Amino acid sequence: MNEIHMGNEFLQELETEVRASRACLERIPAELFEYKPHEKSMAMGYLALIVAEIPRWLSIIVEVGEIDFATFTHPTVKNGEELVAYFDRNMEGARTALRNVTNEQLAETFSLKHGGTLLASSSKKESVSSSINHLVHHRGQLTVYMRLNDIPVPSIYGPSGDDRSF
Repeated sequence: MNEIHMGNEFLQELETEVRASRACLERIPAELFEYKPHEKSMAMGYLALIVAEIPRWLSIIVEVGEIDFATFTHPTVKNGEELVAYFDRNMEGARTALRNVTNEQLAETFSLKHGGTLLASSSKKESVSSSINHLVHHRGQLTVYMRLNDIPVPSIYGPSGDDRSF
């Protein structure tokens, strides 16, 4: 019996999210990067950056095995075009990492740290799964910000109020 290659399974799941995530990112105007629906909310530009960046997390989880918030840096993007380009680069890295990872490597530990202090750890498999869910969650938040700013929300899993082309 053939063993299921979990990296390919995760990649297939991730690929189902690419079109909608990219479509959302394409629509975020730079002039709204600082928009917040509430003082406790993150800015739209930062939220969009997180959506674009999560595929990078997948590469790091698989290939490095740890993220340290004290040294992890986010790029500065000036506009939607740079945001989408960042997402595309991160997706290529995630695709490569997930295609090449073995089930045994996914059983290894991933650690989240700050200044070397361990904050959390789990298997790489659990961390990849959680990060894909994280992408979906933050994209959902982003669509709310879009709606509040009359930015047309693309079709996600079916037609939206703005996009019936599904």
